[in-house]
Amino acid sequence: VEATACNGSEDSLPVFCLVSIPSLPECEPPCLALIFFLIYLLILVGNALILVVVMAEASLHKPVYFFLINLSALDILSTTVTVPKMLPLFLLGDHFLSFPACFLQMYLFHSFSCSEAFILVVMAYDRYVAICHPLHYPVLMTSQTNAVLATGAWLTALLLPIPAVVRTSQMAFDSIAHIYHCFCDHLAVVQTFMGFCITMVVSFLPLLLVLLSYAHILTSVLRINSQEGCPKAFSTCSSHLLVVGTYYSSIAIAYVAYSADLNRDVKAAITKISCPQEPGCSGDRRIA
Repeated sequence: VEATACNGSEDSLPVFCLVSIPSLPECEPPCLALIFFLIYLLILVGNALILVVVMAEASLHKPVYFFLINLSALDILSTTVTVPKMLPLFLLGDHFLSFPACFLQMYLFHSFSCSEAFILVVMAYDRYVAICHPLHYPVLMTSQTNAVLATGAWLTALLLPIPAVVRTSQMAFDSIAHIYHCFCDHLAVVQTFMGFCITMVVSFLPLLLVLLSYAHILTSVLRINSQEGCPKAFSTCSSHLLVVGTYYSSIAIAYVAYSADLNRDVKAAITKISCPQEPGCSGDRRIA
């Protein structure tokens, strides 16, 4: 059943049915539920430890760790928005989600994911200042500046998905609308000009800014005459580069699955495995 128009029924709101992987054998959902539950616990415990250690240890009260705890908080929020609903879907067969709950999940999922992309840009800027302008680093990256940058990233990400989510919610659905995914992802947005613009801003503009920062970093590092200076400079960026690589490779895998002429089951499987908490991941072009 597909969304067909822009004026929904005023009498009753539709109910969304999360199909997940339609041809998944009946014996596998409980195993998937256990796997996702363990991953969810690992994410919660790991990121909670990062938050506690960074806030408790005074020597870690630095800009890079301040942005790191923002990423940890976003990781907890992103998984909490999606995984708790996926567990009863796999374990109990609870496929249904109300109209408000679906679009609230869609909005929060993309807001937190956008925040992560913007925080990664801020971290790239932090590394750029630290390596290219080390003498100015204490002046440029003050605690007030860090707070402003982080707040700007969060607020922008909270506002950015609103137009696309609202527009999607105004489409007409049948009384029971099927979503071929494990949670309410923003599927219809990619078929509109607004969706295209938002995708460009959320995915490619932050990546462009990160690459631009590292282009300047690479230029500066290559000018270092010391043999120890280059490895030390690159080592300070390794963790950030790992996170950026993981983030955007997930989006790339999902985009390939989304664009390729694959059947619905393969799309749902690839996107669920590759990026359960990244923006732009969707199992099928049909939202309902």
